[in-house]
Amino acid sequence: MPSPRDPGDPTPTATREAVLLARELCRVIGLNQNYTSRAGTGYHVQIEDRGPVFDDVTESWVRRVNTIVYANYGEPTARIVHGRDVDFEDLRTQEHNRFIEGRIQEMAREARELVEDREARLVERVKGLLRHYHQTRDEASKHEFDEVNRFFPLLFARAWQEIKAERPVASEPEAVEAPVPEIDETIYPLDPAQRELVLEIERVRDDLEHDLAELKARGAADDILLGACAKILFRAHESLTQRAETGSDFASRRLEMTKNSLVRTYRQVRARLTRLQQGTKA
Repeated sequence: MPSPRDPGDPTPTATREAVLLARELCRVIGLNQNYTSRAGTGYHVQIEDRGPVFDDVTESWVRRVNTIVYANYGEPTARIVHGRDVDFEDLRTQEHNRFIEGRIQEMAREARELVEDREARLVERVKGLLRHYHQTRDEASKHEFDEVNRFFPLLFARAWQEIKAERPVASEPEAVEAPVPEIDETIYPLDPAQRELVLEIERVRDDLEHDLAELKARGAADDILLGACAKILFRAHESLTQRAETGSDFASRRLEMTKNSLVRTYRQVRARLTRLQQGTKA
């Protein structure tokens, strides 16, 4: 689908259309980069330009770039700690290809920053769990920090060393501390089909939250709509944060059902917002 002409572009329409690229030429080389965090954990950052794709939800062509970050890449304990699809405008020109190349480098830097932030939060979480277990012998806390030790032993070691360094000389009994809140994050399956469902749920959720916020700002979101959206967003959150057996039929069905419900709700919100915007222009 031809993209609309940029009003600020002086190139005549006929000339502009003549230099549009074929769809298969609207992809650039992605990025596969090994990366070691400051704590010493090995990661692999993978960024792929998927080119122009037709998004069934928004019913429009977009230029989609996918990011996946693996921890412990190539090891039995490998897992995906970050995944994201970013959609750009579908402009089929060499200039836009160069723009996407630049964004891929920026996205790689953003992914590394995200990894460092996640590790810092995980270290604080483990420190809280260790303190809580020391005071209460709570088995749930022990199970959680044992899991971290299994997948991220260097982070666990860092948390343990920091706990030892800051532990005061024993005097009065310490007050029982609640552990730092659990890190609430999306779980990305290694199974490609399930992972695509998770990424699509995230995309639609973000679009729904954006459009719903605009409706609320315009005073056009009633209590029934807000309640329905809150319910489906909570269900999406549950689906994204619950670990399920990779590749299981149940997990796939659950994700598919969540996606379908989310898409229906998004389209209702989008239709209402579109009518509102058209009425404003009129």
